Amino acid sequence: MTASLEKDDRLQMGFKRPSREVQLIELAVFLLLIVPSMAASFFILSQEHPRFMAEAILAIFNDLALLSLVLYFIWRNEEPIQHVGWTFNNFRKEIAWGLILFLPVYFGANLLESALHTVGLSAPTKLPSFLVVSGFTKVLSAFVLVTVPAVAEETIFRGYLILRFRAVTGRTSAAVLLSSLVFSVGHGYEGMAGVISVFSLGVVLALVYLWRKSLVAPIVMHFLTDFATIILQTLLEARL
Repeated sequence: MTASLEKDDRLQMGFKRPSREVQLIELAVFLLLIVPSMAASFFILSQEHPRFMAEAILAIFNDLALLSLVLYFIWRNEEPIQHVGWTFNNFRKEIAWGLILFLPVYFGANLLESALHTVGLSAPTKLPSFLVVSGFTKVLSAFVLVTVPAVAEETIFRGYLILRFRAVTGRTSAAVLLSSLVFSVGHGYEGMAGVISVFSLGVVLALVYLWRKSLVAPIVMHFLTDFATIILQTLLEARL
């Protein structure tokens, strides 16, 4: 029944979805590009403390490059941009849902991380130096740093990877879990407690995306989570 509906949707929208094999190859190439650099986050704490501005610029350009790659894939395959969640119907309502869901999800993720740390899983006692902001210029850079990933990473990990993992595996549940797993790999600097917490956050963001059929609410939640962690928390700590 579902396959029949998807076929009807494709015919009505006037495009041909790439084959499962093409999507598998595309997914493999994309993961080859993204996973090794993300996995490097597990080793970042053992290196000399990187400068915030340099890391911010690298992260911003990296996310923009990956976003461009995803949009290229979608354009090349002649797929509607809505397939990666770029739908803006009821824009204000979606923003409101993001605001409403942010607090319980944010505090829930923090509680989970604290609980995992309590039972012995690794977690840093403070933010890595490359995420600590101070000074007006760094605060502005940090604002861009939390804005760009909110848009780019939600498009990549929720919109694109769920779309492709679902096509390859045939299961939405597997797509949610696999996309969240890839999302968590890039947070190795937070320790295993943080990685598991980020994985759980990824699952929640994926469920919100599938529920709302739009990336707007997940983008708002992602932005506020990073803003609270990177900017608000460090500024409050600096005043104490």
